[in-house]
Amino acid sequence: MTMADKAHQVFEVYGESKCFDDDGRIKRTGSVWTASAHIITAVIGSGVLSLAWATAQLGWVAGPTVLLLFSFVTYYTSALLSDCYRTGDPVTGKRNYTYMDAVRANLGGFQVKICGVIQYANLFGVAIGYTIAASISMVAVNRSNCFHKQGHQAACNVSSTPYMIMFGVMEIIFSQIPDFDQISWLSIVAAVMSFTYSTIGLGLGVAQVAETGKIEGSLTGISIGAEVTEMQKIWRSFQALGAIAFAYSYSLILVEIQDTLKSPPAEAKTMKRATLISVAVTTVFYMLCGCFGYAAFGDQSPGNLLTGFGFYNPYWLLDIANVAIVVHLVGAYQVYCQPLFAFVEKTATQWYPDSKIITKEIDVPIPGFKPFKLNLFRLVWRTKFVIITTVISMLMPFFNDVVGILGAFGFWPLTVYFPVEMYIVQKRITKWSGRWICLQILSGACLVISIAAAAGSFAGVVSDLKVYRPFQS
Repeated sequence: MTMADKAHQVFEVYGESKCFDDDGRIKRTGSVWTASAHIITAVIGSGVLSLAWATAQLGWVAGPTVLLLFSFVTYYTSALLSDCYRTGDPVTGKRNYTYMDAVRANLGGFQVKICGVIQYANLFGVAIGYTIAASISMVAVNRSNCFHKQGHQAACNVSSTPYMIMFGVMEIIFSQIPDFDQISWLSIVAAVMSFTYSTIGLGLGVAQVAETGKIEGSLTGISIGAEVTEMQKIWRSFQALGAIAFAYSYSLILVEIQDTLKSPPAEAKTMKRATLISVAVTTVFYMLCGCFGYAAFGDQSPGNLLTGFGFYNPYWLLDIANVAIVVHLVGAYQVYCQPLFAFVEKTATQWYPDSKIITKEIDVPIPGFKPFKLNLFRLVWRTKFVIITTVISMLMPFFNDVVGILGAFGFWPLTVYFPVEMYIVQKRITKWSGRWICLQILSGACLVISIAAAAGSFAGVVSDLKVYRPFQS
């Protein structure tokens, strides 16, 4: 008997009670605020720190315009996706617990496999990107203190490798948290941290502009000539699109977040409110951080606003911001990886239902708390996952390029194509009708943007690999 069968058996006995939902599972407790915290934790991540650089590549006209366009597309397609959490009736229809379940219920066939490969490859990539970003921030704390003691002209070269290992050890510990529903406290802490460092970055940008009394930058972005060639300008502009797409990417975990919500009201209604709140808040932050960062540094805007040392002082404030980034990324790593962990463990249970290594949980007593349930398969597989992502991060620690690739790779299929196609099926929208054509135009335009962003980001990786030496500072 599968876990789903057991759940339905429980529901048949107890009915829709105070303890169980309509699918027989323990009653969900998530609200619009916990969902917003999960989304903000996922969205306001390391991507916000590259927005000044992205705005510098595009200029004062295209930069803010692209930010607004991406926010609109993200909100609109997330609203479409939230309607696909239940198949059929939006209140009583069958629940889809994961993004892949929603694709299976609405599209089926080969598209489910394609979706699974893209979604879980993207989650794997995000783990690598966050490991890189966290190590860069830890290195920045070390370098900031070095510059404070030895002066701004000191070399202060620091290897990121030990810090990646340190971050990996932390994630091995937090990865033992069994499932998504038990990390809401971590998401809330991480969301607070994301506001902390975003606000510091914004404040330093505002202070720089106020101090110099001058707004840097131009209408068309970084100048061709001394800084970049014409071809580099094109590649960097494409890469900037990927960086902005990454900054808004969270659709790949939207269904999993929605599955934590209590009802009534209908989960889709709560999720749309949470999405509106989260995207509005993040867009305001993104516009402020991207624009003030660009206004402060112009063409010299660093790839990472708080670690590129556009700012040196106050050094203690930079240290606080970078520590907040690390704490946030510890939580964000879990928010993104828990769906991947759950998929692998669910699949293993289905394949080997009688294996005690996979199914048995051992109670580990913790003084003053409930016993921790340790599962040997979870311990070994999640530890191995974190080790692999950490090693890959050491081999290719290119923050902006990795961010651009992840944004390009995940944006069109997961944020646009699948939500649009599932919504068309769910709402039975007639082919070649006005609404169908508009949705297909939106999907096609986003595909072109994703291809351009991928091309620019891969060109950046090729360029960086020519000069990079692994494991050296």
